[in-house]
Amino acid sequence: MRRTTFLLTAIAAATPFVFSLAPSYAQSDSQALKAAYRRPAEIPFPSENPYTPEKAALGKALYFDPRLSGAQNMNCATCHNPSFGWEVPVKTAVGAQNKPLGRQAPAVLNLAWGSHAYFWDGRAKSLEEQAKGPIEAPVEMNLPLSEAVVRLKAVPDYKTWFEKVFPGGGVTPDTIVKAIATYERTIVSSYAPFDAWIDGNENAISESAKRGFALFNGAAKCAGCHTGWNFTDNKFHDIGTTTKDIGRGKLEPNNIKAQFAFKTPTLRDVAQRAPYMFDGSLATLEEVMYHYVGGGIERPSRSDKMQPLDLTPEQIADIIEFMKSLTGSKQVVTLPVLPN
Repeated sequence: MRRTTFLLTAIAAATPFVFSLAPSYAQSDSQALKAAYRRPAEIPFPSENPYTPEKAALGKALYFDPRLSGAQNMNCATCHNPSFGWEVPVKTAVGAQNKPLGRQAPAVLNLAWGSHAYFWDGRAKSLEEQAKGPIEAPVEMNLPLSEAVVRLKAVPDYKTWFEKVFPGGGVTPDTIVKAIATYERTIVSSYAPFDAWIDGNENAISESAKRGFALFNGAAKCAGCHTGWNFTDNKFHDIGTTTKDIGRGKLEPNNIKAQFAFKTPTLRDVAQRAPYMFDGSLATLEEVMYHYVGGGIERPSRSDKMQPLDLTPEQIADIIEFMKSLTGSKQVVTLPVLPN
């Protein structure tokens, strides 16, 4: 996998909004724990689908275009809305049949670091495969990619744009998902107060948040799964929720620990992304914390990392204050002018 360093001018060329992954500092933080949480300076793009500004711009148009749904009334942002942390503020998203889906829409955030496992159950091995799933799923956008090709080829500007971005390829199922995946890889959480603290600004977060960070990595054991700058191990765990959805277990029926297991979500921009859990069953961060304090339902599949915690209400409040420091300012995402 090749890593591409983004210049602001390149980002601006790809989309109307601009973001930076992290500012530069002359002195690096010597504390090993803080270093483990420092934001990367580059976005990784796979060699088989390298970044270009034009491809990202095309992918953004497709992401917001309702013509990629059967009834032409939905787009990717219907379930993954930038105004709500790239999710939607309901328990589960609503699909093409105007019915709630079985799971909450996972955030389309920092997916460039997805580690070859996408969706709550990890059934997609690449972002390209992930982009294909919701478009074709009957209960979601309900449009076979073969039909999407016909629709897009009938739009003169799209036909021209695809030929420019994919010379000799044009509009195909493969190029559609490659463009969308490229845009999705540019969706990166904004620089948060926590990042400023990691980079040396001791006043960037409160004393409560600092205590919460220590607890997060210590007595609360949160860092056992929510690791690194993106706060996820990209693995699957049964955390003891009251659900009949076996999650990863459908893909690994003979693995007891895969039953009721779901992918660890990022905690980046978590304050913008209520409700929580794979099924949207917990409305607040307080409810999330008290679920973990209780240890969840004890069963053979429950993760060995899930154990009841001895935390005071004050300590829980500190951890929540820390998690809130992971949310930066909302990014302004300008809607693209769609081809016609």
